[in-house]
Amino acid sequence: MTDPRFPAAAIPGAATARPEARAALLAALREAAAGPRPAAERPTAQSSQDSASSGAAATDTHPARSDVLPDLVAVALTAGGAAPHRPELGTLVATVPGDPQDRNEARQAVAAVDDEDVRLRSAVKARDGFFTTFCISPYSRYLARWCARRGLTPNQVTTASLVTALIAAAAAATGTRGGFVAAGVLLILSFVLDCTDGQLARYSLQYSTLGAWLDATFDRAKEYAYYAGLALGAARGGDDVWALALGAMVLQTCRHVVDFSFNEANHDATANTSPTAALSDRLDSVGWTVWVRRMIVLPIGERWAMIAVLTAVTTPRIVFCALLIGCAFAAAYTTAGRVLRSLTRKARRTDRAAQALADLADSGPLAEGFAAAFRGVARRLPALAPPAIAVTGAAAVTLTALLAPYGSPWTVVAALAYALTSGLAVSRPLKGALDWLVPPVFRAAEYGTILILAARADVSGALPAAFGLVAAVAYHHYDTVYRIRGGTGAPPHRLVLAVGGHEGRTLAVALLATLLGAPQFTIALTVLAVAVALVVVAESVRFWVSSGAPAVHDEGEPA
Repeated sequence: MTDPRFPAAAIPGAATARPEARAALLAALREAAAGPRPAAERPTAQSSQDSASSGAAATDTHPARSDVLPDLVAVALTAGGAAPHRPELGTLVATVPGDPQDRNEARQAVAAVDDEDVRLRSAVKARDGFFTTFCISPYSRYLARWCARRGLTPNQVTTASLVTALIAAAAAATGTRGGFVAAGVLLILSFVLDCTDGQLARYSLQYSTLGAWLDATFDRAKEYAYYAGLALGAARGGDDVWALALGAMVLQTCRHVVDFSFNEANHDATANTSPTAALSDRLDSVGWTVWVRRMIVLPIGERWAMIAVLTAVTTPRIVFCALLIGCAFAAAYTTAGRVLRSLTRKARRTDRAAQALADLADSGPLAEGFAAAFRGVARRLPALAPPAIAVTGAAAVTLTALLAPYGSPWTVVAALAYALTSGLAVSRPLKGALDWLVPPVFRAAEYGTILILAARADVSGALPAAFGLVAAVAYHHYDTVYRIRGGTGAPPHRLVLAVGGHEGRTLAVALLATLLGAPQFTIALTVLAVAVALVVVAESVRFWVSSGAPAVHDEGEPA
């Protein structure tokens, strides 16, 4: 009831509101004091659920008692557009007894509840992967309670998880069998701590803006730092796997952008149903299919377990090959399902969703200029034009980088064409059925072009420099996602201009490859990576430390 993530909450017989919802609470109290409305005018349990926020589940189906003020207040809050969060009670008891027998039954039901057991079970994420649910959470929640009793904060546990992962990456970088075994063990330990920090936050209700940002950011930093450690360790043994490491990072980041874009496009869409979604819901009622579907998408628990085990018993090359195959299958499976859902549903997307997709697109001044020039033309294009145009431009620049001679001016021409098609793709609001594909296509084009040109430079250091550049740019894109999720909007436009937008960076890398020799190209990539990292990290830290943005709580698809 006092969960700081939600401005208002209600259960049978009780309602509460945080300061930001006090005005709505006072209005609801005035309406409740005026007397209950006729039953026909009251919101039903279903309408309350439909109007609830995405993080809330309206599970209370008890009718509002005309003689219970909190119940009337909860109904009035819902009618006023400030629907309270209705926590899932599970084995907890919340009732308003009307006679002595009801009171006696209520007392017995309350006495039968083990409060500490409920609190521990509630600390575990409601929806998680198979490995996390059955191999980590059964004991990590007790570790979370141990931390809570010793006054440790979720942020301290998050930092410990990052430090452990960095030590694992350093162990992998030694290139020895002992180092690889130690790296695998430490990576699993880091993941245990990663689960513990969220469970500690839920157990002790210590949610914070900084904690949400650290948790989201450190997960990616840990994984990608570990990729770099594996690549360094392989190089010590004479095996260059930097291209595979960069490919794994590109694929994993593009997978996440698909997740983010699809969810943002459909977050508040109306008439948001489809036969495919209905089939998925029916499958969720069959227990074993739920776990199979969660495992094959390689969520973070399964992914890290696979990486840790393969690191300990095989070689970095095998680790990356298995990771690429698994992530490629998962990406194909999830993207195909979402495309099918999008084509079979009749959803009407809102201006907010279109703006979120435009922000995720990360268009720079070149694309914005072309978008303004083509706005009239774009209105006459068919509904599927934006993703088709984006795919055409992405294919042109990546294939040219791959097939043209290294240093060819044709790569620059293709990058200019990519900037033009990127502008045309976003020159009208992204409200089409498949417009959520536009941001991930842009990510694949930019990251893929950097990867290809660095690999074709064929000099020592080019791929590690490209790895650093993609990591810095990916950080900027993840930061954008979590700002949008926190309800604060995208980073300031000046930041996007400063780092050039996706099409500007793609053109810059193409120009560097054309104008500079391979050794100089490596130096230029390194300088560009450092510059982008300094700009985006400085702005990100400034924002999350000082903005007071709400904590992001993710109970959705495991990342």
